[in-house]
Amino acid sequence: MIAKETLGKLRPGVKVRVTETVKEGGKERASNFEGLIICRKHGSEPGATYTVRSVVSGVGVEKTIPLYSPRIAKIKILQEPKRVRRAKLYYTRDISEKKLRRKIR
Repeated sequence: MIAKETLGKLRPGVKVRVTETVKEGGKERASNFEGLIICRKHGSEPGATYTVRSVVSGVGVEKTIPLYSPRIAKIKILQEPKRVRRAKLYYTRDISEKKLRRKIR
């Protein structure tokens, strides 16, 4: 289970590394996904989710992850912004990485 302090800090604009366990065949392995949280939905209720966006090999990839999923082994916060002026950062899909770094400080 993830610590409550960490769950409270998951908000748009935060860069995270999410480690989830994946079953392949009869084995389990840890898979990391690193990116920017662009939205959080449904507060902290049992069905709450957050969306993490990353650019992998020049292609934008988004994962919507349940907040209280038992498959999530660890969430590490890599970088917290000073402020973000929007609750949903969907506009980041259309701008470059360089502009994004300027916007989220």
